[in-house]
Amino acid sequence: MSHHISVKYLYRDIETMLSGLAADSTAVSRSRRNLERAISGGEAVYGVNTGFGKLANKRIGNEHLGQLQRNLLISHAVGVGDPMPKDITRIMLALKVQALGLGYSGVSEKTFERLLWMAKNDWVPVVPSKGSVGASGDLAPLAHMSLPLIGFGYFWGKDDKPVPASEVLSNAGLEPIELQAKDGLSLINGTQFMAAYGAFILNRATELVRTADTLATMSLEALQGSSRPFDARVHALRPHKGQKAVAENVRALLVDSEILESHRDCGKVQDPYCLRCVPQVHGASRDALSHALDMIETELNSVTDNPLVFEDGDVISGGNFHGQPLALAMDYAAIALAELASISERRIYLLLEGHDGLPRLLMTETGLNSGFMIPQYTAAALVSENKVLCHPASVDSIPTSLGQEDHVSMGSISAVKLLQVLKNLEYVFAIELLTAAQALDYRLPLKPGKGVAAAHALIRSRIPHREKDYLFQDDLTPSMEIIQSSILQKVVEAEGCILA
Repeated sequence: MSHHISVKYLYRDIETMLSGLAADSTAVSRSRRNLERAISGGEAVYGVNTGFGKLANKRIGNEHLGQLQRNLLISHAVGVGDPMPKDITRIMLALKVQALGLGYSGVSEKTFERLLWMAKNDWVPVVPSKGSVGASGDLAPLAHMSLPLIGFGYFWGKDDKPVPASEVLSNAGLEPIELQAKDGLSLINGTQFMAAYGAFILNRATELVRTADTLATMSLEALQGSSRPFDARVHALRPHKGQKAVAENVRALLVDSEILESHRDCGKVQDPYCLRCVPQVHGASRDALSHALDMIETELNSVTDNPLVFEDGDVISGGNFHGQPLALAMDYAAIALAELASISERRIYLLLEGHDGLPRLLMTETGLNSGFMIPQYTAAALVSENKVLCHPASVDSIPTSLGQEDHVSMGSISAVKLLQVLKNLEYVFAIELLTAAQALDYRLPLKPGKGVAAAHALIRSRIPHREKDYLFQDDLTPSMEIIQSSILQKVVEAEGCILA
C-alpha cells in the first residue's frame, strides 16, 4: 500500500501514509522475499554480500551479513554541526518509512516495523546537519537517524534535549534490533535529508508568496502608487502564470480603496520598479518555486535506494540516490526566495523616504527619534546575506569513496542554506509589515482596499502605531508570528479576497 505525499498537504499526507503502512506492509514482505531468494542463489548483490563504494569487489560471507549492516551504520554516522531542526527530522524519518514501504528496498520486516513505530510514536532521532555530499544517498544524516534502531545515537526528549537512545529504549521495554542483510544500506541510501528540507521549506513558501503580494499591496497603498500597472490587459500580453496571478491578487486587494481614488488624477506617470514590477518579480519567483515544488513532490514519492529489488526478483544497482534533481531545484528556490526579500527591502526603503506626505523615517518628530531607520538596515543585511547564500551548491563536486563516487550533487548544502534564506526572507517580510502598517496610519481617515484594510486591522490589533523610539524587538516578534502563520491570509480571504 502506498499513499501520495504532496507538499501542500504534507503533514496530513504523512499521517495518512503512516497509518496505511501500519495496516498493510505487503509490499515490504514481498520485496524481502525476493531479496532473500537472490541472496540464496549465490549471486553477488552490492551492499548485501559485498563491501560498499570502492570496496564493492569484496565478497562478504553469509555469516557476516548482519554484522556488515551494523558496521555500515556505525561507520557512516560521521555527521557534524548543529542538529537538524526537529520538525525537518520528523519529516525525514517519515519519508524514509514511505520509501521503504513502496517495496523496492528488500528491508527486513522487523527493521521496517521498528522504524515505522518510531515515526508513528514521534520518536525523533537527533541528526547532525552536516556531512552529506548528496549523492550516495544522504549517508551520514540517515545513518544518525537509524542509529537508535541498534541502541546507539540519541532521541529528542520531551524537553527538546538529546536523550541516549539506549536509555529511551530501555525505559520503553524495547531491545535494540539486529539488522539483517541489506537493512543498513536500505536505511542510509536515499535522498530523504534533502527532500525533507525541501518539503518543509516549500510548504512554507506556498504561503509566503501570498504574504508577499499582501505586503506589496499595503506598501503600494501607503505610497499612493498607481494601480494601472496591474491592469489585466498588461499581463495578458506576457502571460506567465505567476505574473498573472500576482496582478490578479493585487487587484483583488485594492477593491474599494479610498486611497486609490484620492490620487487617481494626480498626474504621476510611473512608480519605482519595486511597486510597478511586483507582478513580474513576484511572479517569476512563484514560477521558480512551482518548478522546485514539482521536483520535490516527485522525490517525496520516489524510491531512491540502491540496489533496487523488483517484483520479478531482479536486483539492479542504479543511481536513484543521486541528489542532482533536488540540488538544482533548491538552488533555484533559494534565488526565488531571495528575490522576494530583495524587492521587499526596496519597498521598505521607499516607505522611509518621505514620499507623498509620509513623514521621513515614518515618525513625525525625527532627530531626537531615529524612527524606522535601523529596521531597514537589518533588512539590507539579510538581503545581502542571501546573496552569498544563493551561490549554487550544485555546481560543486568533490570525488568520494576513492573516486568510485566521482560526481556528487552537494544537494545537502543546497538544502541547509535554503532554510537560512527562508528565515531571512521571513524577517524582511516582518519588517515590511511593520513599516507598511505604520505608513498606512498616516493615510487615515482614507481607507485602503478591503483586503489591505483587513490586513492592517489585524496588525494593529497586535502591534500599536509608534511615534517615539522604542525597542523594535517588542514589535518584531509579533510581526514574525503573523508572517509565519497563515492568519494574514485568513483575514484577507474573510473579506472575499481569495488570493491565488
